[in-house]
Amino acid sequence: MASNKKYWKSVEELKGSSIVETMNKNEFVKEISTETFLGDKETLENSSTTRRDFLKYVGFTTAAASLAACEGPVRKSIPYVVQPNNVIAGVADWYATSMADGYDFANVLVKTREGRPIQIMPNKEANGTTNARVQASVLSLYDEKLRLKEPTKNKEVIGWNQADDEIKNALNDLKDANKPVVLLTGTMASPSTTKIVEEFMITYPNTKHVIYDAVSESAAADAMLAMYGKRTLPKYHLDKAKTIVSFGADFLGDFHGGLDKAYINGRKPTTGHMSYHVQFESNMSLTGANSDKRVVVKPSDQVFALLNLYNHITGENVASKATPLDAVVKKMAFELKKAGSKGIVLTGLNDTNAQLVALAINKAIGSEIIDTKNTLNIRQGNDAEVTQLVMDMKAGKIAGLVSYNVNPVYSLSNSLDFSEGLKKVALKVALSTENNETVDVMDYALPTPHFLESWGDTQFDQVTYGLIQPTIQPLFNTRQVQDILLSLSGSSVSYYDYLKVFASENVLNGASWNKALHNGFFKREAVEEVLGENDQNAPVVMSEVASALVNSIKSSGFELNLYTKTGLGDGKQANNPWLQEFPDPITRTSWDNYLTMSMADAKELGFENPVQDNGAINGDYAKVSINGKEIVAPVMVQPGQAKGSVGLALGFGRTFGLKEEMQVGVNAYALYTNSNNIQYGVQVEKVDGTHKFACTQVQKTIAGRHDILKVASLKEYNTVAPKDHDNGWNKPSYVSYDHKEVEANTIDLWDEHNREMGHHFNLSIDLTSCTGCGACVVACHAENNVPVVGKNEVRVGRDMHWLRIDRYYSSEVETREDAKELGLGVAATYEGLETEAENPEVTFQPMMCQHCNHAPCETVCPVAATTHGRQGQNQMTYNRCVGTRYCANNCPYRVRRFNWFRYADNNEFDFNMNNQYGKMVLNPDVVVRSRGVMEKCSMCIQLTQATILKAKKEGRPVNTDEFETACTSACTTGALVFGDINNKEDQVTALVEDKRAYNVLDYLQTKPNVIYQVKIRNTNEA
Repeated sequence: MASNKKYWKSVEELKGSSIVETMNKNEFVKEISTETFLGDKETLENSSTTRRDFLKYVGFTTAAASLAACEGPVRKSIPYVVQPNNVIAGVADWYATSMADGYDFANVLVKTREGRPIQIMPNKEANGTTNARVQASVLSLYDEKLRLKEPTKNKEVIGWNQADDEIKNALNDLKDANKPVVLLTGTMASPSTTKIVEEFMITYPNTKHVIYDAVSESAAADAMLAMYGKRTLPKYHLDKAKTIVSFGADFLGDFHGGLDKAYINGRKPTTGHMSYHVQFESNMSLTGANSDKRVVVKPSDQVFALLNLYNHITGENVASKATPLDAVVKKMAFELKKAGSKGIVLTGLNDTNAQLVALAINKAIGSEIIDTKNTLNIRQGNDAEVTQLVMDMKAGKIAGLVSYNVNPVYSLSNSLDFSEGLKKVALKVALSTENNETVDVMDYALPTPHFLESWGDTQFDQVTYGLIQPTIQPLFNTRQVQDILLSLSGSSVSYYDYLKVFASENVLNGASWNKALHNGFFKREAVEEVLGENDQNAPVVMSEVASALVNSIKSSGFELNLYTKTGLGDGKQANNPWLQEFPDPITRTSWDNYLTMSMADAKELGFENPVQDNGAINGDYAKVSINGKEIVAPVMVQPGQAKGSVGLALGFGRTFGLKEEMQVGVNAYALYTNSNNIQYGVQVEKVDGTHKFACTQVQKTIAGRHDILKVASLKEYNTVAPKDHDNGWNKPSYVSYDHKEVEANTIDLWDEHNREMGHHFNLSIDLTSCTGCGACVVACHAENNVPVVGKNEVRVGRDMHWLRIDRYYSSEVETREDAKELGLGVAATYEGLETEAENPEVTFQPMMCQHCNHAPCETVCPVAATTHGRQGQNQMTYNRCVGTRYCANNCPYRVRRFNWFRYADNNEFDFNMNNQYGKMVLNPDVVVRSRGVMEKCSMCIQLTQATILKAKKEGRPVNTDEFETACTSACTTGALVFGDINNKEDQVTALVEDKRAYNVLDYLQTKPNVIYQVKIRNTNEA
């Protein structure tokens, strides 16, 4: 039960290190000298107010008060001379559009202010979802450092007409000579663009279209082609699943674009339906962290476990071998047979044979969860064609190459072969939004617009047709790829006109173009064709598939699992500071990738992650060798990593064109041989050097406090009274009063206020539905102008995130009394805990200002800078704050952030707030805070007030569930719900009274307005 679990954030905390105790007592881990903080001696002496008088006037004697708090920036407002049509100053406009950058695909809404996109949210009417990268893509629009601005030839600026004429003449010459030309693009998932490409290839019949995805899922598409005759990705209706078995498929991360919304919709304990999810994996992934049962297993054993599962399900005896997991596999076979059509097996191995085994298992159980009718059009890359292209280029067989938004010089494992072959290509044209390694070696570099500046369409599945519309005029001299291809094909039609005709004739079926554009999508009728057995190719023989799969395994040395981080993905947005500073949900590390290693292997090889007294974490370096290639990467000791395996994230290590601060990590694509995410025969050797991580896992710790997390099993949820004093899974806190144990909520130091008048805001957070994805973190960052502080500042605990997602590990442990009965000493007890740490349970907990009705911060502020509003929000008055930091020291939740420096207009923090383009993303409704003040979550007070004023202007009460915050709007799974508890119809009102509702640290009786719902796990005991 929950009361028997020890929760811990890091190995140091697990071991009871004295450093953690020091961190627990110090909110600010690194002091700044008074001289550095306040200014030099001359500045102080010339001040008209002495420091002594200043401290006397404000009523405190702390030496760290900041004069800079009085230096708020003054800006002149410039009115419109001629106000643009349809733009009302001070009022946000929202546009529906779609994002498809080759890796992320989403139907979204874009918030603009005075013609500037400043925020992206999911278009929930189109069933749209967002992740951290989609949320942050609005900042990439303003990347003046990396974006291409003018068409160039051999790095000299030329006009568009000249570029058109020269490239068209060259293409015609190659056509007349019948020399091969390749159009190399990523996945576009755009039906109109597909047609334009087909017309381009008709005009130039010597041209071939090759699709290249840097992070490949080609094997899954090839398996679908082999078994069903159509090269596509299946869709999974996880909301209907009873049993989910995954072999390394991170489907809450980037597998098939992410399936988190459907997954969580199938895990609602209140509905009585909660799927049972078992994850076999080597790396600790987001999906494994959310699973009900996580089986730690090396990649090679995943393969054998998958084959053994097939044998148990079908009764066949294809090639495999016994593993230590056979008992678990046999049980999973029983569970899948019991679930029948409601069972599903997925695998993330980028191996066609492994994917075929998974498809065969699903077919054997008659799974209705896998959808071969409404399939996905994302991840269309073809590894075999890309490999052939590189070979042909090296052989001098390719005369022309036109690329669009791909970067193989960076992301191909054999990029040297690609670069060598490129020298033999006569015509080299790059169409790209950004400058990168590949664009730099092409003859022509033609700038294309960001998706927020573009027209277009998308078709992510067979039903939802999305439209892309510009939300801002092009910032640079760009031209859309479709317009370029149309022009090269000899057409004078603009892409906008082409798109409108295409949609009307092929999709809308008489429906309104304007309505579809307004909504951002159009629902098409489901395709009637149902994929069946593939009659075109030879039938799949599973015995041959199994033999080939077994023979592909070379289990010598370490096994490397290459994966993508939730924040950076394939690395397209590596120059985006919001994503670089976004802490990884699992390791809580930002500004880095690293080699994850199990505690056992780290101990054996001598790798450590020592924690400094200021909370900073260091690491040793390892040389990783495979297939004649070597890279050196820092090591992160990761609980839950399979022994004998290591993990490394793709998408890092870019240098060309990036700001110096963003040139972090190592390029793992060099080890991505044959686009296989599993590499065998890896050698790992410790080398000299110490790496400095920017990791927040032991910072702002509230270790030693109880009632932070509450977790219960589904059986307990259904059978045990939550408030039961002895066995309840949501017991209230008790305190000693008058020598008696009484409920904490009966003892109070404050008088209650009447909060029934007006609005009273609450935020409910469902720990069962929170996957830890972090979309809410970036959304908060964008909405509230949260500054980026850089790696060095994060390292010493000065990150400015208003919302963080704490990651806790837990282990089932005996009580202290039981340990004494067993004769276990302290060392033996901790040794047992470390054994549990090989596969800990994981829980994510979003943590922001709790907006306490009895707030400890408010009672200690000497200048009343932090006060409580009638609507339940704890408010900050920035121009009253003098930086005592008393409030932060008195906050038990460690959620207040102090501006040690001025982060805007300061070359020391060269991020988006330090250049004119980057500032365009700032939200004018939220002040950019000056140095020396405290800041924290405001429950998006600017949004709540805007909602109230809108209703008042329209002469109506606020509608039910009309209030929203940035984090709740961005949450794909609905884990965060915001509203007014004085409106009895608001969803949050019922959640506050739900039997799963509790407050963090409720024994303190701060009475927060943030309510958590107990996490429920389906341990399959019922």
